[in-house]
Amino acid sequence: MEDVQIIDLYWRRDEEAIRATDAKYGSFCHRLAMNILHSFQDSEECVSDTYGRCWDTMPPRRPGSLRAYLGTIIRNLSISRYRAARAQKRFGGAEVLLSELQDCVPAPENVQRTVEAAELGGLISGWLEGLDREDRALFLRRYWNGDPVKDLAGELGVRPNALTKRLLRLREGLRVHLEREGVAV
Repeated sequence: MEDVQIIDLYWRRDEEAIRATDAKYGSFCHRLAMNILHSFQDSEECVSDTYGRCWDTMPPRRPGSLRAYLGTIIRNLSISRYRAARAQKRFGGAEVLLSELQDCVPAPENVQRTVEAAELGGLISGWLEGLDREDRALFLRRYWNGDPVKDLAGELGVRPNALTKRLLRLREGLRVHLEREGVAV
């Protein structure tokens, strides 16, 4: 089923919308949540909450890309769940991803003082558009989807250490771009 048809089901308040969403994007949502949470049960709950959030927000929203809409919701819910669990106990997961990016993206309190979050997003998007297709996909898969370096290296046919260096160069490029645009990192 096409995204437009699924969105129309949400707008008609037809429960088939959730089944169609799960059939088309269920594995995507589960993988994204699992990459952040590393817990099957928590991932399942976030996916379920994502479908509920879609039900609650469509209408009035009509997303241009259902995949991107779902990805944003599942990622935000998963990070919130991760932070809640982390407040109770310390463990790995998304913390590694966030720590890798901390040297090239300003802290939230600096973003509010330096540039609004939307402007920062625009600067990052502009930087991503300047990358070649493979580097852009690699950056997004690592830092948006949370795909492990080992898995990405296997798919690209390179050693994990070589891919880690490539990611480091990408992060450095982002940092330099943001600094050139006047963002204090």
